[in-house]
Amino acid sequence: MMLKIPALFALWRTVVISMALLAGVGPAAAQSAEGASALRARHAALRDQLANNEFKRPIHLDSIETPHELKGNIYAVVDHPFATVNGALAQVDRWCDILILPVNTKHCRASQGMPASKLSVSIGRKVDTAVEKAHRIDLAYHVAARTADYLHIQLSADSGPLGTRDYRMMLEAVPLDQRRSFIHLSYSYGFNAAARMAMKAYLSTVGSGKVGFSVVDHRADGQPVYVSNMRGVMERNTMRYYLAIDAYLSTLSAPSHEQLERRLRNWFAATERYPLQLREVELPEYLDMKRKEVRRQQAEIVSPQPG
Repeated sequence: MMLKIPALFALWRTVVISMALLAGVGPAAAQSAEGASALRARHAALRDQLANNEFKRPIHLDSIETPHELKGNIYAVVDHPFATVNGALAQVDRWCDILILPVNTKHCRASQGMPASKLSVSIGRKVDTAVEKAHRIDLAYHVAARTADYLHIQLSADSGPLGTRDYRMMLEAVPLDQRRSFIHLSYSYGFNAAARMAMKAYLSTVGSGKVGFSVVDHRADGQPVYVSNMRGVMERNTMRYYLAIDAYLSTLSAPSHEQLERRLRNWFAATERYPLQLREVELPEYLDMKRKEVRRQQAEIVSPQPG
């Protein structure tokens, strides 16, 4: 007896689903494939911007400000094999080696646990600051996807200091060839009225005159006018985190006893390429401060503290 068309379709669908399950293509694998495909499509769409931009390297940055949220995105081609990116960034403890590099990070502690691993990050002033005087943010760390050709990491915190909330940092990466990878770093947080007032106070005092990277206009002499205010803050911070990731990856092939010093110097040198936006302290002050902070973190690993 011949099957009718609806019955044939149902049988075909069942066979296809069964074959996919047997091949190990479940929802997670399908989501990874979709994420990898979308990121490769983004790389193709940004090809011209990556090749020609004010950064003089393959980077594209954008930012968004809404009444209650700030968000920054960086897309970049990095000279690191995907196996290196995948192997390093999928381990929660490696992120403290990354996040400690920016000037304002005073402390970072990683902990593995269920249902999620955690990064406790303390943010303070650009000068040497005691941990107890810094603002602590507890970020849940989650490997959302990890395959041979796609990595997706999520860090999140529901609340932060001074009325900020919904901290989100996301990194995804795909291989381009044997020696290069394409990464997307997204960083965002929400804020209330009190947080906005605190940020405006900062921007009118010590943050006065600081700018971001997006060009919003040109002066009569043709010189660019860069975005300022809260979007400028977001762009500077997003760039600092991206440069920290790149500096960390660039030192993994060095002998272990040389990696820290190289990371510090590489991160500082990378920020000095954009002094208008990122210059905060001089190299000797930066190195002295960061060496102390890293020694403090390493001491905690040897003698773990409660909490």
